[in-house]
Amino acid sequence: MIWYTALVLAVAAERVAELAVALRNARWSLARGGTEAGRGHYPAMVALHTALLVACLAETWLAGRAFPALLGWTMIAVVTVAQALRWWCVRTLGRRWNTRVIVVPGLPLVTGGPYRWLRHPNYVAVAAEGAALPLVHGAWVTAVVFTVLNAALMAVRIRCEDGALAAPAGAEARA
Repeated sequence: MIWYTALVLAVAAERVAELAVALRNARWSLARGGTEAGRGHYPAMVALHTALLVACLAETWLAGRAFPALLGWTMIAVVTVAQALRWWCVRTLGRRWNTRVIVVPGLPLVTGGPYRWLRHPNYVAVAAEGAALPLVHGAWVTAVVFTVLNAALMAVRIRCEDGALAAPAGAEARA
């Protein structure tokens, strides 16, 4: 379980890196007249994602979950692909990528990279990783609970983001 703990801590470190990028990008967006939407659901999102990491470790350690080899290695591949997709989104959106919904007026809609095929590829990465990371080491309760709660949160988040993008000031931007 030591290597799994290291994996979860590496994902946590990646989250800290994401937050640093998001903070820098938020400053850039706000300095250019960007407006933030969805402040109300943001704390719940942070809490859910933090709880995912804690629960992954708690369930595996406290319940003594074994590493399910075939499922575990498959889920490591899913986590890896999800990370790659997430950073492809970050790179594609550049300064506009954020963990918050911030729309800068007048910027064209991003249609390249993964946005060529999916409207919300970052959320696909989040959903895949949130289900797969716990299953790497058999934390199926965490996987199920996160998936259900994340689906509810993403319904709110996507509706918020789509609304912000459709608003007159942000009709041509992607947060």
